[in-house]
Amino acid sequence: MRPFKRADRVSGLIQKILSEILQKDIRDPRLHMVTITRVKISSDLKFARVYFSTAGGEKSREEAILGFQTALGFLKRALAPRLGLRYMPDLKFSFDESFDYASRIHRILESIKGENGTDYPKTEEK
Repeated sequence: MRPFKRADRVSGLIQKILSEILQKDIRDPRLHMVTITRVKISSDLKFARVYFSTAGGEKSREEAILGFQTALGFLKRALAPRLGLRYMPDLKFSFDESFDYASRIHRILESIKGENGTDYPKTEEK
């Protein structure tokens, strides 16, 4: 079994702490329905890309990005002492499009299933 790299452990910790901060400390209404889905961090722990999803459409996505830009300083100050790292990673926030992609694939598969009927055609008995 391969042991986890330090970057993997730190990215999981960042995700957990940021989620707690968003739930308990952030008062910005643009960030209320935001979920941190994953964090990718560079191997030198200097850069972290935080992926998030939101319940709304394109408008709520843009509002969430603006909310993260506004709250970046607060998030870094709240995150730094809880991480216990020598240097605080530079945070970049990106919308996680994997849920939209999965939803699109699901709709396509459902439309194919609707056109063809059941998944497996019945065999004719003689």
